[in-house]
Amino acid sequence: MQLLPKIFTKSKILYLFILTLIISILSTNLPTSAVEISEIKFIGEATIPKGLLFQKTELGGLSGITYDAKNNLYYTISDDRGQKAPARFYTLKIDLSTDSLKHNGVIPVGVTTLLDKKGKKFAPGETDTEGIALTSKTTAFISSEGDAEKLINPFIKEFSLSSGKEITTLPIPDKFLPDKNGKRGIRNNLAFESLTITPDEKHLFTATENALIQDGLEAKPKIGSSCRILQYNLLNNQPEKEFLYQTEPVTPFLNITGKFASGLPDLFALDNQGNFLSIERSFSGLGLAVSLFQISLEKASDIHNISSLLAIDSQKIKPVQKKLLLDLRTLDVSLDNIEALTLGPKLSDGQRALILVSDNNFNSLQRNQILAFKLKIETPLTRLLRRLIPNFKR
Repeated sequence: MQLLPKIFTKSKILYLFILTLIISILSTNLPTSAVEISEIKFIGEATIPKGLLFQKTELGGLSGITYDAKNNLYYTISDDRGQKAPARFYTLKIDLSTDSLKHNGVIPVGVTTLLDKKGKKFAPGETDTEGIALTSKTTAFISSEGDAEKLINPFIKEFSLSSGKEITTLPIPDKFLPDKNGKRGIRNNLAFESLTITPDEKHLFTATENALIQDGLEAKPKIGSSCRILQYNLLNNQPEKEFLYQTEPVTPFLNITGKFASGLPDLFALDNQGNFLSIERSFSGLGLAVSLFQISLEKASDIHNISSLLAIDSQKIKPVQKKLLLDLRTLDVSLDNIEALTLGPKLSDGQRALILVSDNNFNSLQRNQILAFKLKIETPLTRLLRRLIPNFKR
């Protein structure tokens, strides 16, 4: 009689082993592009008061943001070129304890001035800091667009979080550097807005907001722009690959002002296999349009050896794959100049928070706007388990 329970127990162990083996084999052969945002829910908006002075600096120009999970803090870079105060980043607390963001849910708790390798503040006009990405070494990489008109090169530097002092400078490929003849390099104020690091910290990515001069047109009404995503290997701090990111054409509906601007202001690495979130931000006619995409580098061509996209048959180049996740104009929210995004903490149901931030340009008519969302992110393994196991929930 005691033999039957033993047989059943062994059978369960065998079935569990076989199931685990099948899942392991299948998961290792799943396509890397299968990471998927399956649901997005808006969970609130906050605004930092206009003209807020914090530790003798005007808090504004918020152009990049990164999340410190260990301390539940956010670091956000100001793009002030030293006119209001020296180059700096702010430390913020964002309260998502109720799985929502309230109007007063963002509190500044620190400001850190950036210092060069000699320990000196950057001179006014020397930087246009736009992107920020945290490392596990209590440091952050920060990007600057430079100034093409003044032939000030863009940069990507690593700084200490505590002291703000420069530690490392990454080399910038020549094709991105401004040219005194205006025939190549970044366009003014359309360079390295974005910055992100993969979860394994092996790679850093940035992108031009619009096309390099030698790659094509800047964004115009009904015309997108050919941006370059630049990949660095953080094991040797060298650039290694580049990819074509084509921004969406924008229809200038009722554009009575005649002004138009559009581009790629930020990226966020979802995994180590080339899957990202991106935002595209446009101004035309009646106001701002902001779109959130999921993108993949999996099938994109590496163009780092191509110095000019206009000099080749661009039809042979495979751009990054894009999938529209959300047109923010569908929200019941008056949008400001959204330029930055980062994933925040897990909420009570296990889903991740997404934070978007606007740059107020230190303009009295604009706001430092923070938008919060809840994201459901499904990995290939999650979807496999959901298919194999009845009632499986992530």
